[in-house]
Amino acid sequence: MLAVVPREFADALVRRSGDAGLRWVEAVPARAERLCHRWQVELTSDAALYGDNNLLLPARHGGDACMLKLCVPGHDTVAEVTALLAWDGRGAVRLQEASLGEGALLLEQLDGGRSLSGLGLFDAAEIAGDLIRQLTIPAPPGLCQLRDMATEIAQTLRPRQNALDSPIPARWVGQATGLAAELAADAGATLVHADLHYGNILAGTRQPWLAIDPKAIAGDPELSVPELMWTRLDEAETASDIRVLLAAITHAAALDPAKARAWTIVRAVDYWLWGLDHGFTEDPVRCHRLLDALAR
Repeated sequence: MLAVVPREFADALVRRSGDAGLRWVEAVPARAERLCHRWQVELTSDAALYGDNNLLLPARHGGDACMLKLCVPGHDTVAEVTALLAWDGRGAVRLQEASLGEGALLLEQLDGGRSLSGLGLFDAAEIAGDLIRQLTIPAPPGLCQLRDMATEIAQTLRPRQNALDSPIPARWVGQATGLAAELAADAGATLVHADLHYGNILAGTRQPWLAIDPKAIAGDPELSVPELMWTRLDEAETASDIRVLLAAITHAAALDPAKARAWTIVRAVDYWLWGLDHGFTEDPVRCHRLLDALAR
């Protein structure tokens, strides 16, 4: 059975990456066949699932269902593999095989049709918080450092604000800049899933819920909070609801409340500017609501 690349995924990749993206798409069937032979895997469907940066091919390995994940060029496969090996299935999808040269992973199969996006917001927030707690372990060597990320944010927020004709109230940019500098000076050294939103937590069999697609970084687990705040913020109707949501995640994850609030403020300003720079309209509005509820 040959792997088939969904047209929508292929078109999006070619728009982003041009000829390099087209060559990657054209190489998928041969790459998948080569990996299946190497790992003794049999594809069970030619219909791939996909995210922004990867294809997922349903397969079977030694009688067990699994997923063959093919990552597009530029995806940090090394960091993902490093994180998944460190977690070893605790709170995250289990890695079975990896080929860094091919940008390929063989993963246990989760239920792609059931994510935390389908649960009530506050129930989902508590489950996500518990996963943050499980995923908080000492960071393995070789990962990007949160202190460097925080330093860069502190140094660039004001120039980015000025380049966009100052769309954000200056007091919020100033507060976020100061907080980012403080967070850089006090960054920890735990393994952090820096892309933990409700759609990246799927139903499993070993555990009820497991995280997928980590963007791994060494730092503070509080960095995992902001995306959980803004991805379903429309369901938190009032400023009080927003503060309760933050408290629910923080409590379930056993995090430092002040640091979780600080990272949410910093990333809300950062993401607001990023969204405007990339032509998004809904995300800046959500960031405005977050800052209204949480910033001074």
